[in-house]
Amino acid sequence: MCLASGCEASLGGCCQQRVPAARAEGGMEPEGEALLLLQEARESVEAARSYRRELQQRLRGLQQARKQIRESAALTRDVLEQHFNDLKGTLRKLLDERLVLLLQEVDAIEQESIKPLDECQKLIEHGVSTADDLLQEGEGVIHEVMGEQNEKLCNFTKKALHIQLDSLPEVPALVDVPCLSAQLDDCLLTIVKNQIFSHGTVASRPPVQIEELIEKPGGILVRWCKVDDDFIPQDYRLQYRKSTANHFEDVYVGSEMEFIVLHIDPNVDYQFRVCARGDGRQEWSPWSIPQTGRSTLVPHEWTSGLEGYSLSSRRNIALRNDSQSCGVLYSKAPTYFCGQTLTFRIETVGQPDKRDSIGVCVEQQNGYDSLQRDKAVCISTNGAVFVNGKEMTNQLPAVTCGSTVTFDMEVVHLGPNNNEGGNTKLRVTISSNNREVVFDWVLDHSCGSLYFGCSFSYPGWKVLVF
Repeated sequence: MCLASGCEASLGGCCQQRVPAARAEGGMEPEGEALLLLQEARESVEAARSYRRELQQRLRGLQQARKQIRESAALTRDVLEQHFNDLKGTLRKLLDERLVLLLQEVDAIEQESIKPLDECQKLIEHGVSTADDLLQEGEGVIHEVMGEQNEKLCNFTKKALHIQLDSLPEVPALVDVPCLSAQLDDCLLTIVKNQIFSHGTVASRPPVQIEELIEKPGGILVRWCKVDDDFIPQDYRLQYRKSTANHFEDVYVGSEMEFIVLHIDPNVDYQFRVCARGDGRQEWSPWSIPQTGRSTLVPHEWTSGLEGYSLSSRRNIALRNDSQSCGVLYSKAPTYFCGQTLTFRIETVGQPDKRDSIGVCVEQQNGYDSLQRDKAVCISTNGAVFVNGKEMTNQLPAVTCGSTVTFDMEVVHLGPNNNEGGNTKLRVTISSNNREVVFDWVLDHSCGSLYFGCSFSYPGWKVLVF
């Protein structure tokens, strides 16, 4: 734009023609052009500021990535050194214990084998002593005078016969006594060496990572995925903690790749991590990078105070007690919104009744013993589906212990003048035991949110809602 003004004064052609034309059409004066230039300059400054902000954010991302690499490398070094130091100490202890046992075995064999030789030696030494005495006595008798020689010779001969000079103790041959030796298999060193050389691996990243955190009323749905194509998982292990806590807690172990973590406080940050165990292995893989999530949705709660039902501390579990009082237990507030999934899980079961019901409704209506009424959709424990009190032809499987019943709704039609009372059509999907029914539910006015409820004629039924 600065060059255009110079062109107007000194050059012909396009530059001379453009400025007058602009003035002719818009009447642009130098002041207006200056304002336009100022606006463009401001926009350029703002663009540069935004560009710098984005670059600085990426620099912070690089710093976090570098920090993660260095901290994880330092931690891995510490883990490896500690593990191998523990391993060396354990191996040394095991080898010392084995050496002591073998030496004790040598001592036992030695003592057991020497004992009969010691006894034989005592017997022989006693015989040698006896023979020495007899030899000395006999030589003395032979050299004595003739007067008493016959009698002494006779006594000596009798004594020699009594000693049995022809009886000799048996000494075992060398082949019959133990000859100790140590049998050491040299292949043990080769086996241990191979095991040590293949022991432990260093992975640049965990084989599984958390893929998605989806907020739910009173919970968070955690999904994870396998990022190592060569890793064959057998089980997964999910842990979580509040961001202010020091230790993670196990919340799920199994083969599924998603899990809803319940009992989540709203508007509180939680950290999640997952690991896996390879097929046929006992040890768990390294943990995934912790991910932080929170739920801003109000938890679903049952209304407290109804005589026939006992509630958990978080009021998300209702138990039909032994009270004779009968009626519908509603939610504390209309906390179900279209587009969400409302889930009921049957924790325990009682005796079923055709008037039992689990479902959603437009409003609380006291005086009814079931949701099988107008302005409500529900499923009975026998699997029958009711819309505004009328039973549908399609039916779901009967509810059993562990069954999960889900309700999904979406708005498919808003009638004319809806804010003034026009019709609303909701597409409802009820699922249970791998089967579902889909139908349209027509309401006479718009509902931003809905209540949920349940009713059971007999005690023993326990329902968790989330």
